[in-house]
Parts: sequence; C-alpha cells; structure tokens
Amino acid sequence: MSLGLCILMILFVALLCVNVPIAFILGIVTVAAAFSLGYEQVLVTIASDMASGIDSFTLLAIPFFIFSGDLMGAGGLAKRLIDFANSLVGRFRGGLGLVNTLTCVFFGAISGSAAAAVSSIGGTLIPEMNSKGYGKDFNIALTTCSATTGLLIPPSNVMIVYAVTASNISIAALFMAGILPGLLMAALLMTVCVIISSKKGYGGSPDAGKVNIMTTGWKAFPSLLLIVVVLWGILGGVFTPTEASGIAVVWAFVLGVIIYREIKWVDLPALIQRSARTTAVVLLLVGTSSAMSRFLTNEQVPAAVSNFLMGLSDSPMMILLTINIMLLIVGVFMDMTPAVLIFTPILLPVAVGLGLDPLHFGIILILNLCIGLCTPPVGACLFIGCSVGKGDIARVSKAMLPFYAAMILALMLVTYIPAISLFIPSLLAD
Repeated sequence: MSLGLCILMILFVALLCVNVPIAFILGIVTVAAAFSLGYEQVLVTIASDMASGIDSFTLLAIPFFIFSGDLMGAGGLAKRLIDFANSLVGRFRGGLGLVNTLTCVFFGAISGSAAAAVSSIGGTLIPEMNSKGYGKDFNIALTTCSATTGLLIPPSNVMIVYAVTASNISIAALFMAGILPGLLMAALLMTVCVIISSKKGYGGSPDAGKVNIMTTGWKAFPSLLLIVVVLWGILGGVFTPTEASGIAVVWAFVLGVIIYREIKWVDLPALIQRSARTTAVVLLLVGTSSAMSRFLTNEQVPAAVSNFLMGLSDSPMMILLTINIMLLIVGVFMDMTPAVLIFTPILLPVAVGLGLDPLHFGIILILNLCIGLCTPPVGACLFIGCSVGKGDIARVSKAMLPFYAAMILALMLVTYIPAISLFIPSLLAD
C-alpha cells in the first residue's frame, strides 16, 4: 500500500470520528493523499475532476425529484395513502402495521425518499398505533424499515446516482430492476409484522371495515398516478428521466397547491430552500467522490480490491457473500449516497468479473445500504424514526432484530436469484 493510500485511509477515519461532513472528508483526504504523492497541480486537477463529476444532464433529475418529494411530503399525500392502505389491509391481523408498511411503499415510491416516508408516515401512524395498543418500539422499528422500500421502487434518487457513477447504465432499466426486490422486501417485513402481531395480540384496524376501497382509492389515485406517468413516459420513450423529474414537480405542485390545497403559496420559498440545500449536499458529494474515485483509479485500487476478492475463493457465491458483509459493515458507518459513490467504482468491476449484470449488482448495493439506514450509529432513518416516535435508540434497535432478519433474507434472495432483479428489465428488452 502506497504512502498516499495510507494517508487517505487514516485521515478518512480520523475525520469521520470527529463528525466532519462526509462531502468535506472526501475532498480533504483526496487533496492530502495527492499532495503526499507529489501530484502536479493537485488543486486544479481535483477541481476539474469535481466539475466533470457533476457535469451530467442525468444528474439534473436529482434536484427535481428532491423538490417533488418535498412537495409530496407537505402536500397531504400521507393521509390519503394511509386511508387507501387501511381499506386494503387494515382488517387483517396486525392491520395497522400492514397499513404502515404498505403506505411506506406507496409514499416512498412517489417521493423517492426514505427519510420523508419515515417523518410523514411515522408522524401520523406511530401515534395511532400507540393509541391502539401496539408496542411503541415495534411501531418505530416497523416504520423505519418499511420506509427504505421506496429507495428500491422507482423513481429513486440513489438509483440515478448509481447509474451515473457506474456509467452506461440505463436508468429506466435500473428503475424496473428495483420493483420486485422492493416488493419482496415489503412482503417479508409484512410477514414479520403479522407473526409478531399474532404473538402479541395486535388486532386489525377497528375502522378498516367502515372504509370504502373505491372512495379511498379515488382520493389517492392522483398521487399514485404519478408513478405510472413517470415510468410509462420513461419506458415509452416519451421523455427522459430528467424530463420525467420535471413533470413530477409540476404534478406534485398541482396536487399540493391547487387540488389538495395543503401547501400555501407562502410555504413554497421554504420548500424550495430546503430542496436546494439537499441538492447542494448531494452534488457536492458527487463532485468530491468523483475526484476521489479518479485518485483511487490512478492508484489502481479497484484492480487491487478485485484481485484480493478473487483470490479469497474460487466460489462466486462466497465472493458475493464477502461483498455483502463488507457493504453491510460500510452501511453501519456511512450514509447511502457517499457509499454508492465510493464503492461502485471499486466493487462493480469485481461483480462484472463474476458474471453479474450491472443492474443486478446495483440492486444488491442499494439493498445493502438500505439496511444501513436502519442501523446505529449513523442510520438516518433510525434517528428520524426515534425522533418522530419519541423512542429510545437502544430499545428500538432491539425491536428491529426480526425486521433486520427479514431485510437480510431479502438481500440473500436478491443476491443469489438474479431473476428477481432482472425479470422485468428482460421482459421490456424483448
């Protein structure tokens, strides 16, 4: 290992331990490592790499999808989706828990944000479940894990980040690849919910029988139609993913401001400012990680990692298991977007060398990091869930163990059964 890589790793860990923002860490360690190796015009080169990293028309979809998600979160969608989900599954054992997961699937798919799903759905359903006798830690744990399904079911910002980082990956095909894995994970979480509810005597929603499916479905239809419009337009070649993100903003604006009237005109500047801050963080991460990836490539790190992993075993199954364990550990300590940006160029060549389709590996990577969003010490969804539900992180983490098992089972099935990810894309390619 070269001196530059040693400096990069030591400085990275040190800055991470003192809570320096990850975007700054990536830039600082890259500059320090490049200086130590005597690279010429380090600052100019890194600035150029950062500019090149964000100079992508595809990335323009991210701020629009972020803004549409914020509009959806503030526009009254959560209540309508909860009512619709309640009319579908609320009458069954553990009904409110099933409603929670199904609503998170709907909302996450529309907004593309797990954090927004936790805060919006959790803010309504966790108190409701508490009042109906469900355990508070169970409620927070279920909401936190269920919210991550929206990162697999399109549209998803993190899928766009992966597609841009991996290069030559169709965003439309990646969107399609995430549908079945997302639904599989939701189904396994709902199964765990039913099992726990049966043991603890959590009943169905008392109001479910009084709710008309057609009525609630009609009220939720404009919101759910956004998913259909976006995917139909992208797959049909009517518009690009970037153009689809703009349509999502218009649709969300019309619903939240004009039809539902949950968003006042005076609220728009604050929503725009919040979306701009989130976008700035994401694009800074993309820029600094691009510079770091260029440095790692120059130092032949991807090739070294590939050779190391290939040398561990002759079995592709064992190598994939090793990669999954590595990513699960990474997810515990690193947020999703920087992890995708850093580890895609390192691990994707290994996956391709094993014969994996880049679409399949992308879903494996994202599913791994979804689990990381729910784990301490830096799990963003876990912290938001505990904040919204006023729960203790240690107690909630214990309540999450069965749900962790369900998510890891989903990960193993997706890893070793490629058809779960590739079935829908293959149908559309024919």
